[in-house]
Amino acid sequence: MLKIDNLTVKVKNTDKNILEKFNLEIGNGEIHAIMGPNGSGKSTLSKTIMGHYNYDVVDGSIIFNGVDINKLQVYERARLGIFLCMQDPTVIDGVSNSEFLRTARGEISGEKVNLYSFIKDMDKYIDDVKLDSSMLHRSLNKGFSGGEKKKNEILQLKFLKPKLIILDELDSGLDVDSLKVVCKNINEYLKENPETSVLIITHYPRILEYIKPQYVHILKDGNIKQTGDINLALEIEKNGYDIIGNRNELDVNE
Repeated sequence: MLKIDNLTVKVKNTDKNILEKFNLEIGNGEIHAIMGPNGSGKSTLSKTIMGHYNYDVVDGSIIFNGVDINKLQVYERARLGIFLCMQDPTVIDGVSNSEFLRTARGEISGEKVNLYSFIKDMDKYIDDVKLDSSMLHRSLNKGFSGGEKKKNEILQLKFLKPKLIILDELDSGLDVDSLKVVCKNINEYLKENPETSVLIITHYPRILEYIKPQYVHILKDGNIKQTGDINLALEIEKNGYDIIGNRNELDVNE
């Protein structure tokens, strides 16, 4: 589904590369997690895949379902089925949640949204994520708590039915109960849509206990240094990221 080949990325109007010859492949229905210390390039990766204006692709390609998306705008990538659950979702004053969801669904499908079907889904999904129905008529994310913003992101996910879900530090700002609700809804979505792929970007393995990845990648200095399974994440939590460099040196010596 996603193939990133020798991707080098810098912050716009700077000479500093954040990602350097980065490579990653994600197949249909696969769940990958990327962990790494602050400044390693995790959020840069998620924003670059989504087409954030503040990052320039210096070299390399991002291929999504056979389409080179490097030159595509954010909305074009979203129409293809890429969904970014942001670390700090944006507030859009004056646009209600329901207006946003209905418009976005129409943009994705390319068809006029049936009002009855939309209201039926809205009632079900907002109950699933345990949000008050009054939030549908409030400005998008305005006055929402951190947990409510994240639940609202999952509400959007269920409406828009993406093919690739990028979770950028989903657990940030979530208490334990809210995290369980959010992850339960993601897992239910994946069960109903088994071809959907997920890229989880996180500092801590706590979320990986709820959404279980097949692959865990450790990102340092703009590159993947090691890949393993959930046990690698648990080892990082126990011993820190310093073991990655040390382990690579031992492997070379052996």
